[in-house]
Amino acid sequence: MATSRTDPLTLEVVELIGAVVARYHQEYEQAASEHALTGAQARVLGLLSLQPVPMRKIAQKLQCEPSNVTGIVDRLETRGLVERRPDPADRRVKLAAPTPEGLDTARRLGESLDFAREPLGQLTEVERTLLRDLLKRMLGEA
Repeated sequence: MATSRTDPLTLEVVELIGAVVARYHQEYEQAASEHALTGAQARVLGLLSLQPVPMRKIAQKLQCEPSNVTGIVDRLETRGLVERRPDPADRRVKLAAPTPEGLDTARRLGESLDFAREPLGQLTEVERTLLRDLLKRMLGEA
């Protein structure tokens, strides 16, 4: 049985998702500013802390223009948090990679983001797994 997009439960879920996203962005921006970063710079640094990433892929992840990523990486590079390297698999491609100081900043930034961790910590592992799976399904990643 399909549900209407305007049924009360669907509307409540949409509102709750919006509230979670808004609170997360607010806390993320505040945490970023405490490290003298913009939200976009913090997101790029967090992404790079997992592994070096081609510039084009950063733009895809952030859903923005590659020229915007170039400016963000330029500013992070100027601060000594990121460096550009040739991709060993394709020397025409530039990878953005965190410096040791960039990794440390990304770690401290991640540690200061309590909003997502604290409420999730109140859920059981089964509940967190279910939530993850439902979110992936909503995003078409299941």
